[in-house]
Amino acid sequence: MSETVQKTPYIHPTAVIADGAVIGAGCSIGPYCVIGEHVKLGALVTLKSHVVIDGDTEIGDGTTIFPFASIGSQPQDLKYKGERSKLVIGKSNLIREHVTMNPGTEGDRMLTQVGDNCLFMVGSHVAHDCTVGNNVILANNATLAGHVTVEDFVIIGGLSAVQQFVRLGAHAMIGGMSGVESDVIPFGLVKGERATLAGLNLVGLERRGYEKSQIQVLMRVFKDIFYGDKSLSERVDAVASANGDDKTVMAIIDFLKARDNRPVCQPKKRND
Repeated sequence: MSETVQKTPYIHPTAVIADGAVIGAGCSIGPYCVIGEHVKLGALVTLKSHVVIDGDTEIGDGTTIFPFASIGSQPQDLKYKGERSKLVIGKSNLIREHVTMNPGTEGDRMLTQVGDNCLFMVGSHVAHDCTVGNNVILANNATLAGHVTVEDFVIIGGLSAVQQFVRLGAHAMIGGMSGVESDVIPFGLVKGERATLAGLNLVGLERRGYEKSQIQVLMRVFKDIFYGDKSLSERVDAVASANGDDKTVMAIIDFLKARDNRPVCQPKKRND
């Protein structure tokens, strides 16, 4: 363990920390923070000020939380009856002002889970029983309803809302002010008051280092999946048969085949 991690935590005299809370090495607890008895903070966690952390909540090393965030309070679910559920947040996350995150419920896995290296901008919300991957960004006031799954590298634009039980595939981009009611394929780009699939997240693909040739394959596959005379399931099977050796294409195929008859966000129908 490094010399930095061995440092004694700094705790401001106005902070209120319940007996039983675990404060990791090198943490910094700012003014007027309130920490509940079942909270566990990893090493080098920083709470700027006025942060409230409650419930059975674990926060990973190096995560920073800004003022007036409320983390781990009971879910906003009328079915919740006080069951001892958990909220687990990974390492090196940035959680900005007024963010809210709630633990799970007995209606699912009793767990809300957030990965590593995520950015939650002002006023964003992660509801009960959500699963959020790594390197995810929720822009200002973006909200996830209960039981939502967000895979790695997803970006959700400001003032967007994702309906309960929806899945957002890896590298997807949700445009600002979108209402997402159906699953979004990996690499998909959706936008609109009632969001429709507008294509692929080309900017995100380039930023993640995908080659131009691979992007061109994905663009062709997108057209083959979402346009044509056959049913969606038949088109998915045809693309899978023709591209079984392409791991990137198969990420989309596997996502669609795992939807268990759930609706998937699709493009607006063309007139031609």
